Amino acid sequence: MSLPLRSEFARYLRTETIGGSILLVAAAVALVWANSPIADSYFALRDWQIGPQSLHLDLTIGTWAKDGLLAVFFFVAGMELKRELVVGELADRQRALLPVIAAIGGVVIPAIIAASIGFGAPGMDRGWAIPVATDIAFALGVLALTGSRIPASARVFLLSLAVVDDLLAIILIAVLFTSSIAMLWLMGAVACVAVYAYAQRKRITTPWLYVPLALLTWYCVHEAGIHATLAGVALGLLTRVRRDPGEDEAPATRLEHRIQPWSAGVCVPLFALFASGVPLSSDLLGQLFTNPISLSVIAGLLVGKTVGIFGVSWLAIRLGIAKKPRALEFRDVFALSVLGAIGFTVSLLVADLALAGVGDGSEAEIAKVAVLVTSLAASLIGSALLWRRGRAHASRKEDSDVLEQLGGVDK
Repeated sequence: MSLPLRSEFARYLRTETIGGSILLVAAAVALVWANSPIADSYFALRDWQIGPQSLHLDLTIGTWAKDGLLAVFFFVAGMELKRELVVGELADRQRALLPVIAAIGGVVIPAIIAASIGFGAPGMDRGWAIPVATDIAFALGVLALTGSRIPASARVFLLSLAVVDDLLAIILIAVLFTSSIAMLWLMGAVACVAVYAYAQRKRITTPWLYVPLALLTWYCVHEAGIHATLAGVALGLLTRVRRDPGEDEAPATRLEHRIQPWSAGVCVPLFALFASGVPLSSDLLGQLFTNPISLSVIAGLLVGKTVGIFGVSWLAIRLGIAKKPRALEFRDVFALSVLGAIGFTVSLLVADLALAGVGDGSEAEIAKVAVLVTSLAASLIGSALLWRRGRAHASRKEDSDVLEQLGGVDK
């Protein structure tokens, strides 16, 4: 990476670390609030409908957080992924292949494990998709806090893996949870995306075009019956990341500076606030390790993600299909694979979508508890592994510095 790109990536990580901390606080507030004497106020706020009914946008606040705020999050993630692919470390095709292949393994293996364990349980015809996604904000936050001494390529690998992983999850959401597609609205969304791409190509920079166009794209995708977060991913991947001669910054860089703090510090935490409020009754906690839905989520995330990401990565590197990230060892990749089991944001989203209306509602609640518990376990285990790997890298660097000094003395 060039120095400007390193600086930009470091800024991205700092923002995601702060955002991950706020996200954790928001989730804790939601859990406490939903299990407090004033729990009714939490659910009343979450289920309060706002928005113009004439436009079919009279949605609950919880739905606005899920469909609207997460679209902003995925717009930023899409831009960051494109930048790494075009001008970052992933511009090397074989290095770019590794996180993509790892992400595919991290989606397929958890899905197989979850479907096998939860087979026959209510809602598992689509609930197998719950453990397929990695939470970008949480995973990067844990890495930044506990893995500061491991090479920077670890951060690029984890970011790319998580973005591709979540993109695959959003595609699954579009396929699994779209009962019917309104083709005229879909054509309208495609037209909006095409105009956005054309405007980027023609170097148009005015927000008076892009803001209304982005809102219209989101609305068309929403009305088409597809999960509206897909609009954010599409526009993010189409945003220009190369700087033209005489241009201070590329459009993606400018947009990230302006939008990412709002995404990491407001949008995602608000989603977590309205998605994490699960009533933790003794009966619910008692089912955590006996209910087939919760067991499928726990095994799918903790075992499936780790085995899927690391196993496929190891195989791809050994077969020469992909290259290992610079300065990383397989033990580092394993520690990062454990962080891949942090499935907070999108896993909660899929749990809501897959299990909505199933039974008396307890299935969705037990799935959410399983996501929260497993994500916490993956954070702790991954942190311990990263701390050990950080010590190993620091020790190796100290030995190398000593040898260089000795070599200088001999000369």
